[in-house]
Amino acid sequence: MSNQQLLADILRSVLQINKDFTANTALLGAIPEFDSMAVIAVITELEDQLGIEFDDDEISAEIFETFGGLEAFVSEKQVA
Repeated sequence: MSNQQLLADILRSVLQINKDFTANTALLGAIPEFDSMAVIAVITELEDQLGIEFDDDEISAEIFETFGGLEAFVSEKQVA
C-alpha cells in the first residue's frame, strides 16, 4: 500500500468521513472534524503503522494545511 493510500485511509478512519483526498485537499481549518484531537490521533496512527516518530517541536499547523503537505512530511520522516 502506498503512503498516499495509507494516509488517506488513516484520515478517513480518524475523522470518520468518506472523502477522497488529493494533494490540494485542505485539511486543518477546512474539515470540521479535523481538530487538535484528530491531529494527535493521526500522528499516533502514523507512528504506529509506519514506525516513525514525530518530535513535538517539528509539528506545526502548516504540516496539516493540505493532504499533500502532510504526505510530503511523512515521506521526509521515513527517509530520515
